[in-house]
Amino acid sequence: MDAFSVSLANGLNEPGMKRGKFFLTAGTFAFFQAFMPMLGWVCVHTVVTVFEAFQSFIPWIALVLLLFIGGKMIYDSIRGKDDSAEEAAGVGIRGLMLQGIATSIDALSVGFTIAEYDALSALTASLMIAAVTFVICAAGLEIGKRFGMKFAGKAQILGGIILIGIGIEIFVTGMI
Repeated sequence: MDAFSVSLANGLNEPGMKRGKFFLTAGTFAFFQAFMPMLGWVCVHTVVTVFEAFQSFIPWIALVLLLFIGGKMIYDSIRGKDDSAEEAAGVGIRGLMLQGIATSIDALSVGFTIAEYDALSALTASLMIAAVTFVICAAGLEIGKRFGMKFAGKAQILGGIILIGIGIEIFVTGMI
């Protein structure tokens, strides 16, 4: 759902998103949502003690990344950037990678729940997660694009607020 919400924000931010960027965005979230559980699975089977020490930082990492990205979106919108080239580009590849990591980093812990799976079963589960994430993110992008056309002036601010809210939600959930 975090990836859906960020996709929604991306669609709001870039209502004129081209088809290639649309699929790249949904695909990026799907990739990271599949990669992180597999990485967690590998950690459980190899360096579990290192991963356990890292796990307490996951909410902090997600919070910082999403606060930065969301804050930048709000700042750029309020500042009234008139850079049409950057506006047309929307979220760049670097920002998209950060979003993908930030929304999926908590999925590392899924590796613990699939630890008893053999490698093929773990990979199958991760690919199913990727497929569902892709469909959900595509829906979020489409919904965001449609509303972004209607609320073009406020869409970037709303998108930034959504990202910040997701960062806070991941942080609070991870700390409880």
